[in-house]
Amino acid sequence: EESAPLDPRSSYAASKVAQEHYTSAWVRQAGASAIALRYHNVYGPGMPRDTPYSGVAAMFRSSLERGEPPQVFEDGGQMRDFVHVEDVATANVLALESVIGGPPGRYDAYNVCSGEPVSILGVARLVGAGSGIEPEVTGRYRLGDVRHIVASPERAAAELGFVARTRPADGLAAFATAPLRA
Repeated sequence: EESAPLDPRSSYAASKVAQEHYTSAWVRQAGASAIALRYHNVYGPGMPRDTPYSGVAAMFRSSLERGEPPQVFEDGGQMRDFVHVEDVATANVLALESVIGGPPGRYDAYNVCSGEPVSILGVARLVGAGSGIEPEVTGRYRLGDVRHIVASPERAAAELGFVARTRPADGLAAFATAPLRA
């Protein structure tokens, strides 16, 4: 939940916490309002291919397009929440509408997630369905990775009216054939 203590375990996570702190301080200093949206694993058409920011679903898809098995770290049982890019766009609009006309000095953070965690191995299988290529579970790991990162969408639903419409199982299966950017 958004109220959980922030304990970043990587430089990337620490940078996200720092951004939230800067924003909160700016709100207080400027008498402004802001909303922080904590996007969980975003995927969908138009994503970039193999970049550090493309996300695991796009990296798996790029491997499959090269005819290679997706490389799944650890045992593949790590749980993550995946949210479709169209749902992210909806959350952005709702957050903007909430800030416009809202009280000055308001700062809140919300999870933008589906609320339906999927294992990383499950993601590789959904994205690769029909390809005939099985994911490879490597046992490797990345320093700073957290075993499970799951989030609650309840606060965003109650306060912003945000509810993800695309279920990860459906969206990730459709992502297997969605256009990507080079």
